[in-house]
Amino acid sequence: MQAGGIPIDLILYAMVAAFLVLRLRSVLGRRTGFERPPQPERPAGYDPRTTRAAEGEAEARAPAAPAAGQARRVIPDPRSPVGQALARIRGVDPGFDPNRFLEGAEAAFRMIVTAFAEGDRATLRALLSDDTYAGFEHAIAAREAAGERQRTEIRAVQEVAIEAADLRGTVADITVRFVSDQVNLTTGRNGEVVSGTEAVTELTDLWTFQRDLTSGDPTWRLVATRSG
Repeated sequence: MQAGGIPIDLILYAMVAAFLVLRLRSVLGRRTGFERPPQPERPAGYDPRTTRAAEGEAEARAPAAPAAGQARRVIPDPRSPVGQALARIRGVDPGFDPNRFLEGAEAAFRMIVTAFAEGDRATLRALLSDDTYAGFEHAIAAREAAGERQRTEIRAVQEVAIEAADLRGTVADITVRFVSDQVNLTTGRNGEVVSGTEAVTELTDLWTFQRDLTSGDPTWRLVATRSG
């Protein structure tokens, strides 16, 4: 059969294809965590064996100045112990890039801090290891039982720096230092201030992210936190 000169089966195939594209787009749009973005195209004649080391040294010696409102990103010298650990990570995962990792780490930092304040367990579950999530969930539950509410505003992230890195087999750990300006305030059942202040405070946090580099899951999960 035909409709207006176009076979009916062709119309049905087109409708099914459009439906599948929309479903795929919705699934991809819901992915959480910080993942390695698509790699940029390389110019003709590009040879990663001869340019990768030079690129890493250039990033460490002269990191790009951050635009207004962006955090300063610090990557260790490739010759330092931490820089050498990052090179080993790249040896297992050739797509690993310290600059892009820090971009994702900053995004994860903002998401996790906000999710903890709002009691958003689903977001935390996707970005934290089991043990770390258990600690966060316990704190949220205690806050809810006390009838308290937390308000956290990240006014600015001043610096994001790789402090340490380690590779054990195919499992990589990277510790990142975050320097941020925040407002943190906890109020009780009647709106009274329990802790914190409306004043902007500079905080330094050291967070360790972990990932099995051979896993199909691209998410680096938070496994440890402490104040700097």
